[in-house]
Amino acid sequence: MAVPVEKLITSDILKPARYLGNELGAVHKPWDTATTRWVLTYPEVYEVGASNLGHIILYNILNAQPRSLCDRAYLPAPDLAGKLRARHTPLFAVESKRSLTQFDILGFSLSYELGATNILEMLDLAGIPLTWLERLEGNYPLIFAGGQTATSNPEPYADFFDFIALGDGEELLPEINLVLAEGKASGLSREELLLDLAQIPGVYVPQFYNMAEDGSVHPSRPDVPKRILRRVATPIPAYSTGLVPYMETVHDRLTIEIRRGCTRGCRFCQPGMLTRPARDVEPEKVVEAITKGMRETGYNEFSLLSLSCSDYLSLPAVGMEIKNRLKNENISLTLPSQRVDRFDENIANILGGTRQGGLTFAPEAGTQRMRDIVNKGLTNEELLRGVKTASEQGWDKIKLYFMIGLPGETDADVLGIAETVSWLKRECWAKGRKALNFNLTISNFTPKPHTPFQWHSVSTAEFKRKQNLLRQEFRRMKAVKVNFTDVRISAMEDFIGRGDRTLSKVVRRAWELGAGMDSWYDNVEQAYQAWGVAIAEAGKMWKYRQIENGEWNLFGDSKEDKEAGGREQGAGSRGSLSFHLPIPPSPPPPLSPSLDIPLPWDHIDTGIDKKWLKEDLQRALSAAIVPDCSFDGCSHCGVCGTDFGHNIVIAPPQIPEFAGEFVPNTTKAQRLRVRFGKQGDMALVSHLDLLRLFDRALRRAGLPISFTGGFHPMPRISLANALALGASSSGEIVDFELNQVVEAEAFRQQLADALPTDIPIYNVEELDLKASAATQLLEAAEYLITVAALEEMPSAKWQESIDTIKTTDEIWYEQKTKSGKTHVINLRDRLFDIELLETKTQLAESTGILRYVGSCRNDGTLLRPEQILFMLEQVASVEFQLLHIHRNQLILGV
Repeated sequence: MAVPVEKLITSDILKPARYLGNELGAVHKPWDTATTRWVLTYPEVYEVGASNLGHIILYNILNAQPRSLCDRAYLPAPDLAGKLRARHTPLFAVESKRSLTQFDILGFSLSYELGATNILEMLDLAGIPLTWLERLEGNYPLIFAGGQTATSNPEPYADFFDFIALGDGEELLPEINLVLAEGKASGLSREELLLDLAQIPGVYVPQFYNMAEDGSVHPSRPDVPKRILRRVATPIPAYSTGLVPYMETVHDRLTIEIRRGCTRGCRFCQPGMLTRPARDVEPEKVVEAITKGMRETGYNEFSLLSLSCSDYLSLPAVGMEIKNRLKNENISLTLPSQRVDRFDENIANILGGTRQGGLTFAPEAGTQRMRDIVNKGLTNEELLRGVKTASEQGWDKIKLYFMIGLPGETDADVLGIAETVSWLKRECWAKGRKALNFNLTISNFTPKPHTPFQWHSVSTAEFKRKQNLLRQEFRRMKAVKVNFTDVRISAMEDFIGRGDRTLSKVVRRAWELGAGMDSWYDNVEQAYQAWGVAIAEAGKMWKYRQIENGEWNLFGDSKEDKEAGGREQGAGSRGSLSFHLPIPPSPPPPLSPSLDIPLPWDHIDTGIDKKWLKEDLQRALSAAIVPDCSFDGCSHCGVCGTDFGHNIVIAPPQIPEFAGEFVPNTTKAQRLRVRFGKQGDMALVSHLDLLRLFDRALRRAGLPISFTGGFHPMPRISLANALALGASSSGEIVDFELNQVVEAEAFRQQLADALPTDIPIYNVEELDLKASAATQLLEAAEYLITVAALEEMPSAKWQESIDTIKTTDEIWYEQKTKSGKTHVINLRDRLFDIELLETKTQLAESTGILRYVGSCRNDGTLLRPEQILFMLEQVASVEFQLLHIHRNQLILGV
């Protein structure tokens, strides 16, 4: 049975389009024909979840399985969550609108250490017990988690999930689906089904494992594997297309993965270790997916995704091929953070389009010595060349990522960040060119499991001190904006991310105390206090203090570190860059015996040998670099083999000839005026989102829209007037200007086919090119409004009130302007006609349907439906409530 969401998702909810489940590409399968019913749940608000590529890919893959249904759910915003709790209504899946308890299996994405509290919030809203132990009684769905954090160290969350999916899900989830279907058909118990699932490589069932006193995890029964294998899959770009939301999301574009895995070997980088080996996608498949995807979705921007896009050798060729194919369609290409050492003119040529986005590079450290310690594989010359290329190619704003608190770091290394930025500004300055602006993000290094630095830690006090050092340095620097990560959140991430199974009760208590949506940093103080109390109540404060005090630091303040720091400080004080040159390594101190202590995640087989991680830590102490094994010799990390495969590096094709930049077609060959409706769920789509929807519909339909000129060409689409959120309409107007003449009926049919059915097209009229726009001609609007009197009111009194309004010359209303000023207006001057169409009395509540015609001009001379209620209250001395607004028509002047 579906949840009655029509009473929940109303215009008083912020961004109600989040919960409609009606996006382009949404799959609505018949409930009764499905054997297995899934919900993929993303524990963040819709704008974040619907943008996540992994979420989209797995949703498409599961719905491609025969007799499998996959729906979606997201973390509701506080306003809807409050409504659900107040009305005792369970959280629902967005497409079927069914309670989450009606499904067979719920999958949560856990990609952030503190994000588990959002998962508990969703389970609680769904009426599902939070732990696997509590779910033994009752018929509840199987609850599992996947994602980077779940794969790296699932132990702090082990109590909450029936199983954990480790690694890539493209092949793993269909295998789980088969076992689930067979288990349902055989009538297996929950325990029997989980035991079958535990036999699938990549499935970890925590209840079949016990934690020893030292924190390590071991099987509690002989029929489950001792170590659980991380799954590896090759990206499939064809599954990336779909789910085009009707509201703006965080990454509002088509995203195609071009390479999975990274073998650069940065010693701080968990994704680089947990996604090996590297796998290139064939260039032809990338080009085909983007070309097809852009036409099917109507997006005007796409992004190529990889941990290191620049390491995809086919990037310049693929980018240029796509740019040439789509050059006349006002398309832009963006890339995530790139390797600055690989950034060159070839990559610069494919970026941007009609809108040149920002560039992001991650030097990570301010000195050459530190970059060698972390195995960044980046020299000062390469850094300068990349930034200089960007500046010469027209970028004047560049974002740089740095970290502080890295192993072996001295104050000279910290100050080297400021000196590096100052040096880049000087070297990239050119007469007559705009000064280069930098936006810096300086994060606190948080050690991650399965990396060579997993045994390291930095004290909170040290982070604060180093941040203050940099604040002092950057105060004197112009055109540089610096953002620092909150040290308290970093300490909490470290504590939870490297914790053992006993931390599950800390996570649960933190949620009970209000720690949720921490990744948004909406209220850091509240979140921090909640986590602190939870840690104290669990008797874990001593362990948290170890993190705060940096007691895991294996590097310490050795004599070699101090001497190296002194040499660097002296070089830096002369104002040169000599401090960036590598210092001849001293023999590294011996590694601590504590490296042999079992770790809570040792039972997770990521493919990387723990012995190799220790050896790489030893190399870090010597600032020794390990080459990238995709392009150099094997580093013997242990990944390559039968279980995980090998690196797949595809030789790049020849870069096509550049066909020229997009020149917006500003030709005005035809103007069409379209009258349309906004009904059903689409009434809950905002005005700006409606404009975006029309733009994408035109692209999907292949209609020749004309563009404005200038730096940011925009399609010539003009909506006559904004409609209030939640109001329906059968009389909206939008003007289109085309660069080619299209027969009006053909335009209507093509546009209607590309629009949702709740946006009906009634009429298309061809206008003279010199005719005034609808926005200029708009004079009035006719509305039908449903109004409730909050006390019994007979039909005669309804009619008497309407008649009184019609015979009254003045009804004064106090109105605030956007600037906050107050002025008084005569509403009666703005009312042209009003009549009572129908009244109804039921259970002491009287409702009336009114038709009115009022001023509706884009200069602000409006008569809003709410002001009709004000007029009624003035003449009837009764309080009224507006139940529904429907706009019948917009009336244009001559």
